[in-house]
Amino acid sequence: MRALIAFDKFKDSLTAREACDLTARALRDRHPDWSLDLCPLADGGEGFAEILTRATGGKMVRHRVDGPRGTPLDAAFGLVNWEKIPPAAQHLLQLQTPYSVLQSSSVAVIEMAAASGLALLPTDARDPWQASTAGTGQLIRAAAEAGAIGVLLGVGGSATNDLGFGALNALGLDFLSADGQAVRPPIPAHWNRITKIDGAAPRSLPPIRIACDVTNPLLGPQGAAAIYGPQKGLRPEDRKRIEHESARLALMLCNHCRQSDSLMDLPGAGAAGGLPFGLMAATGARLLPGFDLVSTWLDLEAKIAAADVIITGEGRFDQSSLSGKGPGAVAARGRALGKPVHVFAGAVTASTQDGLALHAITPAGTPLPEALRTAGTNLQTAVAANC
Repeated sequence: MRALIAFDKFKDSLTAREACDLTARALRDRHPDWSLDLCPLADGGEGFAEILTRATGGKMVRHRVDGPRGTPLDAAFGLVNWEKIPPAAQHLLQLQTPYSVLQSSSVAVIEMAAASGLALLPTDARDPWQASTAGTGQLIRAAAEAGAIGVLLGVGGSATNDLGFGALNALGLDFLSADGQAVRPPIPAHWNRITKIDGAAPRSLPPIRIACDVTNPLLGPQGAAAIYGPQKGLRPEDRKRIEHESARLALMLCNHCRQSDSLMDLPGAGAAGGLPFGLMAATGARLLPGFDLVSTWLDLEAKIAAADVIITGEGRFDQSSLSGKGPGAVAARGRALGKPVHVFAGAVTASTQDGLALHAITPAGTPLPEALRTAGTNLQTAVAANC
């Protein structure tokens, strides 16, 4: 019996790799004769860089950067040899580089959560007016200096709503006040002082590809501030003000970079507090379908086809999990091929799906702090009881 174990993270509790390892441990105790294929999943947030880098034999590089509130921290990005990346993923990246250069070159894999992530801040320090993407820009710059011929950026789990201005500042753009003084850092709390943008990203910057499944535009009722601002600490009474300033400065950036302001309406422009918008406007970055990229990178289709049983899951399995990405996509593909599929999650709120075995691992009535603390034990217990 061959089992595919493909978990995403259990937020604030288990990484995707930890969930896979714990599940494998429980299965080995019950089925020592089974062959286990562990495939941690990544959605662009925590774990994205390490999972994709390790899957292709790359190396992680540590670099000192500014955290979301300016405190220095160590973050890591991956360097992967181009020839180790599966051809289907190479095709999605669309790096227009001579083949002779690609053969001996590396692609950098960066997750903004490592430098500008919400999980890096305690709850009482989460405030999008004060948070910056500077550290993400510093990672991109470090990857360029390391010789990367392309950057693959995951944008999940951000603490920011700065339109990527912090990152662009780290890459060479200046944000100026009326008297010509640089506004630093160019966080939303200082936006009212910005009247001009100067400078440009270096021409030597490698192409940036952004893995993103979010379809939100930059502004409006489905935009960055409206949908994601509250979880980052934005107060309801401040939404109108940050939306107004976002519109003003987004238009200023488009004019400076000679881009159409329709860029603000592009699906995905509002991901990660507008970081994709800023990078698209100033560096020509392109959006890629995140799960499609991860799936091809990890060769998920072949792994699913080869499995006799599929075991997947994440922290919460709800209706959004069934929208074509992550564990929901793995489960749907497995069922389409007639495979038995088990889904384990801390909480299951999705309606029962034909052919899926859904398992909530948290005992009823467990307080959230305890559920997070005991997730590993609960996962192993549930797997042992149901597989």
